[in-house]
Amino acid sequence: MVSTLHAQLSAPAPFKHHLPSQASLSWRRTLLSDAIASTSSSTFTTKARGNAPVITCNAQAAPAAVNLAPGTPLRPTSILVVGATGTLGRQVVRRALDEGYDVRCLVRPRPAPADFLRDWGATVVNADLSKPETIPATLVGVHTVIDCATGRPEEPIKTVDWEGKVALIQCAKAMGIQKFIFFSIHNCDKHPEVPLMEIKYCTEKFLRDSGLNHIVIRLCGFMQGLIGQYAVPILEEKSVWGTDAPTRIAYMDTQDIARLTFIALRNESINGKLLTFAGPRAWTTQEVITLCERLAGQDANVTTVPVSVLRFTRQLTRLFEWTSDVADRLAFSEVLTSDTVFSAPMTDTYQLLGVDAKDISSLEKYLQDYFTNILKKLKDIKAQSKQTDIFF
Repeated sequence: MVSTLHAQLSAPAPFKHHLPSQASLSWRRTLLSDAIASTSSSTFTTKARGNAPVITCNAQAAPAAVNLAPGTPLRPTSILVVGATGTLGRQVVRRALDEGYDVRCLVRPRPAPADFLRDWGATVVNADLSKPETIPATLVGVHTVIDCATGRPEEPIKTVDWEGKVALIQCAKAMGIQKFIFFSIHNCDKHPEVPLMEIKYCTEKFLRDSGLNHIVIRLCGFMQGLIGQYAVPILEEKSVWGTDAPTRIAYMDTQDIARLTFIALRNESINGKLLTFAGPRAWTTQEVITLCERLAGQDANVTTVPVSVLRFTRQLTRLFEWTSDVADRLAFSEVLTSDTVFSAPMTDTYQLLGVDAKDISSLEKYLQDYFTNILKKLKDIKAQSKQTDIFF
């Protein structure tokens, strides 16, 4: 019941908007991961160094943009959102439409069309980052690219998050895109042992060396992800999975991320900068669970997974070729369950963007609104059920 209600509450609602030179890259990182297969446009190659392989990332940026003049000047309001159906991407689309942008959404061909994006007023184009030949047509007439995409859980991490992003950046350069916004992960430069974080850092460097006007925004965590992970299982009296690690994460509402992103986009002084967006406070897993218990009015059935088990599982999956991608994802999970703080001071960022810290949603407020809404729905359903009961 709660899962159904959550899906209904999370479903996109009807929405109305208001109108208003060549570069190369080559570097090395010692990783405790296996080699990643090479591709035509970008490669990961391996050389032995003791017991640990050395991965060399090589990628050639596209040639300098062709001079497209004379022609119709690109409007700064024309944007392409990549990954528009995702948790962050859909909020970026909604915000863009609300602020009067002409929004085009790059969406993979899928059985269930992204009709909600069209209903909001966006244009949807089908393309796939893993198929570079499908990308250029989506960029025609676009001023700014906002990249919110990430690979699906069942895909090798490199397919979209490295090969696809390199192809997208190369196409953007060749097509004369004026600005490129890339969402990355906080502290990705500090964890080369984690393939996903290493690839994010590699992509940051590749984008910087491409010569494109760009902004890199590193994120800590989404508040929206806590609903399915903790809130719904607690309400349904199912197990909540956690660890014994003291990791703290400063979760942020994706609506706030989208709003700050467009403020940064319009600020020309931020071109080429690296920003980190973090929520008002960093939370441990246990603190989040306790907050959900209080707001739900019931205790959670918590199953704790020791960090040592994650480490052992990761090492075990490395023994089998078909589980190597699972091991890569477990490596990321291991970082999230270590003694790490995924947060950053926001005072300077707020000042740079001209934002008041009081306008940023707190996790307490976000979860309180969610539980108030869904508990009211459950109460209404229960009342309707009693009214329709028939006794013989």
